[in-house]
Parts: sequence; structure tokens; C-alpha cells
Amino acid sequence: MSVGLVALLDDIAALARAAAASIDDVAAAAVKASAKAAGVVVDDAAVTPQYVQGIEPSRELPIIWKIARGSIINKLFIILPVALLLSQFIPWLLQPLLMLGGAFLCFEGAEKVIEKFSGHHAEQETPAVADNNPQDEKAITSGAIRTDLILSAEIMVIALNEVSNQPFWQRLAILVVVAIVITAAVYGAVAFLVKVDDIGLRMAESGRAGKRKFGLWLVQIMPRVFDVISIVGTVAMLWVGGHLFLVGLDSLGVSAPYSLVHQLELMGAAVPTIGGLLGWLINTGCSLVFGLILGSIIVGVLHVLPFGNHHGKHEGHAAADAETPEATTSAAGTPASDQES
Repeated sequence: MSVGLVALLDDIAALARAAAASIDDVAAAAVKASAKAAGVVVDDAAVTPQYVQGIEPSRELPIIWKIARGSIINKLFIILPVALLLSQFIPWLLQPLLMLGGAFLCFEGAEKVIEKFSGHHAEQETPAVADNNPQDEKAITSGAIRTDLILSAEIMVIALNEVSNQPFWQRLAILVVVAIVITAAVYGAVAFLVKVDDIGLRMAESGRAGKRKFGLWLVQIMPRVFDVISIVGTVAMLWVGGHLFLVGLDSLGVSAPYSLVHQLELMGAAVPTIGGLLGWLINTGCSLVFGLILGSIIVGVLHVLPFGNHHGKHEGHAAADAETPEATTSAAGTPASDQES
């Protein structure tokens, strides 16, 4: 009996060790997969605050919570099942999807760079909440969740590619962890950032001179913080998108571009002491430049094609702006005789 009990305890201990190792593997893989999606994550954090600009401070956190909840639903109940089915039954489609996502990141990044240096900025499509109307809040939340669907799809596909060689259930567990951790990190950071200026205003109203000065500094510095986040997000999109497309070309047999980058990376890695860092910087810089070139080409092509032209969108905004309440009131107040003439 004692021998049997010892054997049973030994088996339990072995299972516990295996379970612990499996959890460690899931955690390590989730961290690695999340890091690969860093470019999209930073861009997500830079984009989201615009959805609560101009609304009552007491409604900021509830709206961010609704967007975060929608993001989790996007990742876990829409994107994850589709991605797992693709990886299980059509794995060859994963690389083209990654290249498509990479091209989209390059396009988004290059368009931001071009707008920055040309002085032409795309109009915000986020509806304004003039009176904190529930319908307006619903429109803002719905628009943010639709935008999140694209960014979340890119995050999950990039993460899936990092764990595509794992067994199905471990792959599922890793992607669930990635979805939850990234959503919590992004929207937790966004919630903190959008409330910092409110904290600064409260501190600025304090009687203490030092506290008041620090509060005013917080209010003044936050727009610059958002500018820095936006710049980092743009750089990360071009880097990640360019790298995804280069690796995709290499896997499809067009190996010359990535081979050149790899050779330059090896030359940098051969430098004593700083070789590892230098090699990474060279690979990252080459991916960024390639991403900017590719994205600029896509921007140019889309602006030439009729369906990619933004003029129609701007005309639509202009028409909507023309139909303001003042214009409507004026029309309503015009005498019938004038309207008939």
C-alpha cells in the first residue's frame, strides 16, 4: 500500500510540474506574441483617446469601459475563432494575411507621415458629443469598436503567427491571455491618460503653490504626451508592417530584400560589445524604411484610384456641415413667398 501511495503521489507531483511548466510556457509565449504586436498596440493606445475628446469628464471612463468591453468581444468571440480555424485547417493562408496586415500598417503609418509633412490632415470622423446625448455616446462607442476590430485582428493574427507551431489547446490559451492582457494594458493606459489632465486641474485649484504649479504642468504637458505616443505609434507601425511584409516575401520565395537586411544585420551583430543591439537596430531601421516606402506607394495608388480618393469623403463632410441647425432654422424661418420665388 505504501509503495502504491508513494507512486500515486509521485504521479501527482509529475502532473503538477507538467501543469506548472505548461502555464510557464503559455505565459512566456503570450509575452513574446504580445511583444510582436507592439506596433499595433501603441497605435491603439494613441487612437483611442480621441473618442472621448470634448465630452463631460464624468462620462470618459464609462465610455472607455464600453469600448474595452467591445474590444474583448471582438478579440475573443469574433477574431479568435476565425483565426484558430484558419490556422488549423488553412494554415497556408496565415502568411498572406500577415502580409496584408503588414501592408495596411505601412499604409496607415505612411499616410500619417505624409499628412504631417504636407500639412493636410485627415478629418476626424469621430462624432462629437455636444449634449452628452446617449445616442451620441452610442455612436462614438460603436465607431470606436469598429476601428478596434481592425486593430485587434492585426494584433491577434500577429500573435497567432508566433504560436502557430503550438498544440491547439495551448495556442488557444496563449491567444486568450494575449487578448485579455493587451486589452487591459491598452485601455487601462488610455483611462489613466485621459484622466491625468482632470487630476492636474484639481491640483491646480489647490491652495498650495507647489501642488498648484505641478497641476498646471500636468495640464500643459498632456497634449505633448499624446503627440509623443502618436509618433511612437507611427514609427512602430512602419517598423512592424515593413518587417511582416519582408518576412512574408522571403517565405514566398522573393528572398532578395530580406536577405540584404539580414546580411546588414549580421554585419552589425559582429561588432564587439554592442553587436546584439546594433544588429537589432539595423534590422528595425531597414524594416521601417521599407515600410515607409511600401506605405507611400500604397497611399499614392489609393489616392489615384477613384475608390481610394478622399475627395468624396470630404465633400460628404462639407455637405453635412452645411446642414447645420442654424441653416435649418434659417430655412424654416423664410417666408413661404420667398421660398416659392
